[in-house]
Amino acid sequence: MTPLLENYIAGTWVAGRGEGTTLVDPVTGEALVRVSSEGLDLRAAFEFARDRGGEALRALSYAARAIRLAEVAKVLQAHRDKYYATALTNSGTTKNDSAVDIDGGIFTLSYYAKIGALLGDVHALRDGTATSLSKDQSFKSQHILTPTRGVALFINAFNFPSWGLWEKAAPALLSGVPVIVKPATATAWLTQQMVEDVIHARILPEGAISVICGSSAGLLDEIGAYDVVSFTGSAETAATLRAHPAFGARGARLNVEADSLNSAILVADAAPGTPAFDLFVKEVVREMTVKSGQKCTAIRRAFVPKPYLDAAREALVAKLAAVTVGNPRNETVRMGALVSRAQLENVRAGIATLREETELAFDGSQVALIDADPAVAACIAPHLLVARDADHATRIHDVEVFGPVATLCPYNDEAHAVALARRGHGSLVASLYSNDETQLARLAVELADSHGRVHAISPSVALTQTGHGNVMPMSLHGGPGRAGGGEELGGLRALNFYHRRSAIQAPAATIDALVSQTGHFDL
Repeated sequence: MTPLLENYIAGTWVAGRGEGTTLVDPVTGEALVRVSSEGLDLRAAFEFARDRGGEALRALSYAARAIRLAEVAKVLQAHRDKYYATALTNSGTTKNDSAVDIDGGIFTLSYYAKIGALLGDVHALRDGTATSLSKDQSFKSQHILTPTRGVALFINAFNFPSWGLWEKAAPALLSGVPVIVKPATATAWLTQQMVEDVIHARILPEGAISVICGSSAGLLDEIGAYDVVSFTGSAETAATLRAHPAFGARGARLNVEADSLNSAILVADAAPGTPAFDLFVKEVVREMTVKSGQKCTAIRRAFVPKPYLDAAREALVAKLAAVTVGNPRNETVRMGALVSRAQLENVRAGIATLREETELAFDGSQVALIDADPAVAACIAPHLLVARDADHATRIHDVEVFGPVATLCPYNDEAHAVALARRGHGSLVASLYSNDETQLARLAVELADSHGRVHAISPSVALTQTGHGNVMPMSLHGGPGRAGGGEELGGLRALNFYHRRSAIQAPAATIDALVSQTGHFDL
């Protein structure tokens, strides 16, 4: 029988009961390890994290916590080769795709270590400046931020077992809030390995970080008034979470990142043959194929001016035809597997749904896999669909196929393009491609109300732009509406979720003393 991964709770490594769930290689079908959370004392886990971990973290200043984040990043950097091997076997990703997850997580940690050091040797932060409450300036009000005296529970998705942990844990730990991570079962191995290495390095106080692999049953029952929960996953699951008494009755905070039908828009001036047109084509193909399209920020709908539809279709098909798919152990393979056979069936079903109102421009089912048995492997080549009437189509604006699938749609004018993008009912990101940088500014503002991030590209930044789907810790990650309504990252903005804001009303001398004892929360 395959080994059973242990959970780390209440300062102890403990195995769950029962046979658990077996994690498999999505290319070969080989059984790897098992996970189980059955029988864990969750109440003790949460109490230990709140009391022991929270007290120890809050005793450290922001600068001291930042130093520990930097040390955690060094530990993870030292074990990169092991993590790459795990990602290859458990996630079926190519080396480049594994880097997005593993190195992206380490980079995010390092970034928060750097900006956290600037907060200084203090234990609370000032939000804004003092305001007088009296005519003679003797009585004033000052808003401050203090770490919440609870625990941060992360319920993460399967596609980013490294980055998904550290983009949440870095600002939480910097804030002085202990974390409990529940990784998605299918790819929990990498998360568990990383936490294990950090625990063994004894960098963080006891109780500062815990990991529970397996079922999430009972976790929300332990959430109290000062706890926070960050969830990444489907809108359907998010709706179930929101109905839990932890949020409705006990008032705990919930941050959600859910489904997102992200868009790429080719602006009218970017005609075929211009640099901006080529950038658009390159980015759509990249977003369809990186991580096999298993990114919450991937391009799902690509909008082009109606006269350019055929040219865009031909250019995209030509590039997609060159994508090699199969076993990432083969160096010629550019795109690896989906996370599981179950996910493969979900993607196939999603394609069938979209085909009810689209035509197939590139049929990935006709692409031969390299060193992978199609009866076993969770591999599927890209599928490009075309919706010639995006106004009357509904599924392309409502159904997210979480794989290497995108739909190309024509639009009439700029207002039409923006309206079509908004039919995603709130998205994480939209990207714009134009040779006219002034026009990019106008359209970016038009899209900002319905997108968490707008990625505007001209040829001048062809070599420096960070990519439509890459989430940078300096910028906001999240989106309105169906994207969950949450916010993560965005530099120091990420600390907001893990702090409580309070107004201190006091004599001017008290406010002056308060200022000398706190750091400035400067965005």
